[in-house]
Amino acid sequence: MDGKTFARLGAIMFVAVALTVTVIELTDRQERPPTSPVHLIPSDGDPLREGQRRCQQLGQKAVEDPDCLRVWSQTRDRFLGRTPEPFSSPSSQGR
Repeated sequence: MDGKTFARLGAIMFVAVALTVTVIELTDRQERPPTSPVHLIPSDGDPLREGQRRCQQLGQKAVEDPDCLRVWSQTRDRFLGRTPEPFSSPSSQGR
């Protein structure tokens, strides 16, 4: 087999694979059921959720806000299913 024939065979194989992948991708997209819209759950007066929203609105300033740090700590504890540890100030810990 000379080089020209080998190159043509490689090009034909590449196009065949590309077409096959395209057909599979198009049929896969058509078979997926449409997704339902996301419904937000009302906060129902949850102070933790209200604190999260306040910190979200603060943006980058929330990193330095002590209330946001407390809210994030409580959120993490709730997510992990832990009981919150009592908060101690740095001055009360021994050096």
